[in-house]
Amino acid sequence: MQPSSKPRSTVFNALTIDVEDYFQVYGFSRVIRYEDWNRFECRVERNVNHLLEILNGSPHHSTLSAPPSPKGTFFILGWIAERYPQLVKRIQKEGYEIACHGYSHKLIYTQSREEFRQDVRKAKAILEDITGREVIGYRAPSFSITSKTLWALRIIAEEGFRYDSSIFPINHDFYGMPDAPRFPFLCSQNGNGHFKFELLHDLKERQKPTHDIAMSQSSMGNGQSIKEFPLSTLRLGNFNLPVSGGGYFRLFPYPLIKKGFKEINEKDGKPFIFYLHPWELDPDQPKIDGLSLRSRMRHYINLEKTEGKLRKLLSDFRFSNIRAIFDETL
Repeated sequence: MQPSSKPRSTVFNALTIDVEDYFQVYGFSRVIRYEDWNRFECRVERNVNHLLEILNGSPHHSTLSAPPSPKGTFFILGWIAERYPQLVKRIQKEGYEIACHGYSHKLIYTQSREEFRQDVRKAKAILEDITGREVIGYRAPSFSITSKTLWALRIIAEEGFRYDSSIFPINHDFYGMPDAPRFPFLCSQNGNGHFKFELLHDLKERQKPTHDIAMSQSSMGNGQSIKEFPLSTLRLGNFNLPVSGGGYFRLFPYPLIKKGFKEINEKDGKPFIFYLHPWELDPDQPKIDGLSLRSRMRHYINLEKTEGKLRKLLSDFRFSNIRAIFDETL
């Protein structure tokens, strides 16, 4: 007699994909210039197609009572969309939300405010021209909205985005806001230049302000605000453990990842936000020379294990897209 399988969580969580190619990651930027991207073999199309085959064969879609539209959110780099418009159309046709990952994958704090505005404006226009639909979601390259670049949220709001998913409430060497809320919140500015974070209680109601961050930048003004959906973490004492995906998904053993996600669903009573890059399913990608030991470890560790872990995750949890899960707050 075979043991009965445990039922999956009844919570729908956010599956998010950051669509960029292996040579475009920030960790390679010291040895690969943006101007040289065209010299490298693009593998994003094959990797996204493989990812879609995995996702479309996952049992979590057959249990959805809603239409097939809420499978997941793809944050697509404008540079990729411009060269592979048919790939964007396939992602959209198969029922995934299309969102924006900027155009050039440059970290926000390496750009002026006007450069950043032009970057997101260009990428948004490309995606909307391909899909014929408004793009309302944005994720910064390498989660580079930090306490020093909160001004970018004002620009994102002004450019027509309704939500952002860039803030990672952890300590990291080139991103992270460890004091930011762990769950969805509203970000706005008051008259004295302070950014105010207000939790979205039960995804419907706002709680009292939990953070008030002093900033010297100009105010959002006119009551503008934007919803933030931070990357998920597991709270351990006074420490946030990153379990959302990416390199952490490849590094940590799957039982720990599963335990962390179950705690977010069951103890915290919230959906978690998971992310992955298509290149993480490609252990045969070209190896880049001249990288630091840290960059090599972060990029190449356990690439061969990603697909197996992803299949387990899709079997153990239910997923949708950000727009569908948080629709009542948008």
